[in-house]
Amino acid sequence: MAEDIRVRRIYDDPAPGDGARVLVDRVWPRGLRKDAARLDDWAKDIAPSTELRTWYHHDPARFDEFRRRYAAELARREQQAALARLRALAADRSMTLLTATRDLGLSQATVLAGILGAASAEEGGDAACWAHLVCPGCGAVVSEGHRPGCSLGEQRPQGDMSGPVR
Repeated sequence: MAEDIRVRRIYDDPAPGDGARVLVDRVWPRGLRKDAARLDDWAKDIAPSTELRTWYHHDPARFDEFRRRYAAELARREQQAALARLRALAADRSMTLLTATRDLGLSQATVLAGILGAASAEEGGDAACWAHLVCPGCGAVVSEGHRPGCSLGEQRPQGDMSGPVR
């Protein structure tokens, strides 16, 4: 995978070094014509769920928890095809993940770039091969134990890594 994965706002003019331009928002950005975006892909299926996006509401105090919950969503079977499509698109060229979010550091695009970048740093790594370790119920790393009250953590012993948490 190409090591150059960057994050930019969709409202910025396309740049020569963008490589594959992929919008990773679930909703089309306000006031932007589709032909002006010059996209290679609109990966709305990789964006956070409506429920997670609504809960997060770009609150900086919730970002760490948002990142955990989003990683858990990316571990789901439905998201694996979307991740594979992004990996294939970035296999031989740079990629720019685009979002309408104002604060790029607190966006799902930044989280996704980190996951894709981590996969390219590990030889033979898969962007979500570790994501099954994150509990979708509480967002905790399963090997470190579930959060108090997590119903999924009660279904199998703490640290049991025999398969994906569902």
